[in-house]
Amino acid sequence: MKRYIKNLLMLSLVTTGFLACESSNKTIDDVFDEVTRGAVFRSTTPATEIAAQELSFSDPTASVSTTFEVEDNAQGGLLQDVQVYSAFNSAADPSTSVAEVLINTIPASAFTTNDDGLPSTTVTFTLGELAAASGLTASDYTGGDSFTIRYVLNLTDGRAFTSTNLNSTVSGGSYFRSPFTYTIPLVCPPIPPTPGTWTINMEDAYGDGWQTVGNGGPGITITLNDGTVFEVGMCSPYEASPYDCTPGDASASTTIDIPVGTTTADWVFPGDTYGEISFTIVTPNGNVAADSGLNPPAGAIAIDFCVD
Repeated sequence: MKRYIKNLLMLSLVTTGFLACESSNKTIDDVFDEVTRGAVFRSTTPATEIAAQELSFSDPTASVSTTFEVEDNAQGGLLQDVQVYSAFNSAADPSTSVAEVLINTIPASAFTTNDDGLPSTTVTFTLGELAAASGLTASDYTGGDSFTIRYVLNLTDGRAFTSTNLNSTVSGGSYFRSPFTYTIPLVCPPIPPTPGTWTINMEDAYGDGWQTVGNGGPGITITLNDGTVFEVGMCSPYEASPYDCTPGDASASTTIDIPVGTTTADWVFPGDTYGEISFTIVTPNGNVAADSGLNPPAGAIAIDFCVD
């Protein structure tokens, strides 16, 4: 009797296991049947290259290029076309910005198959093309303005994907890389520095001078093309400094003279050890060519070449 009960119990457990597996498989099948698979318009150009893209505002032939591939659950077989929109953003006067306009439609036939077996295309824009699409002339834009490019991926089943119907995993994920929207800034080409007296206004949020190199050493180095080197900093009033710097606690100003004929001036900041430093650089004409903000990063100082 005990053996009979034991065998009956084992049979019951086996039957329950099979039923559980069958139920589980049915649930998985249902999930796969009900899941809607989307598509991505992946940028294969390295992210660092895309981040560095810019257009010189004075050169209508200046261009940027980005390569993309399309992936869907049919290895790109659902691709119908990609629409390209462009909008102009005015930094100085937002009221003169131009809403986005359709500038191109790339059909599936214009794509080629890449090494991964996916449809791929390279999109190139020139400043002149973007400006013309927005109805702009050269006098309508300058350095600091930008264009926003938005892509719409259209599939043969009627679905469309763009920046407004995707999540952060698709837009910013290291695998999907499909933000669908890219901003291209307009910049001013480097020009020779204005000759004359430049002013460097320095501040320290804590009020104990700059302590960036050694004890209150110079915080900015300016190297001219003839080899002349200027070292600029604000000495701490509380510590002796081996450097020839300008005394100050919370603020101080100093000047350098750039001679006529100078073609380049490289400005470098060594870093902010305590997160207290800020500065502005003013041209001989009184224009602010650089405003660091608090705790600027180490490295080359971005001089605004758009100011006289």
